[in-house]
Amino acid sequence: MATRAAHKRLTREYAAISQNPPPHITAHPNESNILEWHYILTGPADTPYAGGQYWGTLVFPPDYPFAPPAIRMHTPSGRFRCSERLCLSISDFHPKSFNPAWEVSTILLGVLSFMTSEEMTTGSLSATEAQRKDFAARTRWWNSTGGGSTNRTLSGQQAAQSSNSRGFGAIKAGDGGKKFKEQWPELDEDNWKWMEERKIDPQTGKCLLPAPPSCSPEASALRRRTGGSNAGFGAVVEGGQAAREVGQGWMRRNGWKIVAAAIFLYVLAARLLSDQKA
Repeated sequence: MATRAAHKRLTREYAAISQNPPPHITAHPNESNILEWHYILTGPADTPYAGGQYWGTLVFPPDYPFAPPAIRMHTPSGRFRCSERLCLSISDFHPKSFNPAWEVSTILLGVLSFMTSEEMTTGSLSATEAQRKDFAARTRWWNSTGGGSTNRTLSGQQAAQSSNSRGFGAIKAGDGGKKFKEQWPELDEDNWKWMEERKIDPQTGKCLLPAPPSCSPEASALRRRTGGSNAGFGAVVEGGQAAREVGQGWMRRNGWKIVAAAIFLYVLAARLLSDQKA
């Protein structure tokens, strides 16, 4: 249970962060326990996490602000291990280095800054930029389905035969997104609308719509353009470029035949010249 000083301090900080939230950060305390805070970090642009929805928790000690919180991130990111305590200078791993003047907003800005760096610590992960972008694209699905463990389906979709209890990246979730919905009901509703619009399978996170048929590079280059009949000079230039691309493609595929024909013609010409001299 929070001390009176901790309760007063966290109440004041919730009012402050609600009125003036830091960029890319949203946070609030659990209604039944002011020491348990839930946050959402939105991945900043120009990072592998751009557009991602990263949900985590801060669990404060009863004597806050004289001791730091335990910090966790639950959403797979490719940067942190899911739901493991993070060893940061602002976390409970280093109580002696914590400054009582630091607030919730300061702590979460520190988490975001560390996330977008490459420094390693207890609870962090090493992944490629492509892998982190892949995680970012699936964060909304993961949060609202519990990593695919939900039984809920899209409108018009048949009920799933079984749930995916391991989730994306073989990370166990298992609650069907219930905990996320309890803390973020409006975000959860938006996430389901997002999945509905894009026809994202709640159990797998994959698009239910079939991929468009592919065509050969030549057909793609020479397909009719949709800019209208009066395309003008730009269309002529693009058409010429497309034709060159087709020609270059044919040359690459038949280069050995051209070389063989040239050698044959050279040998034939040499023999004719030799016969004439004889």
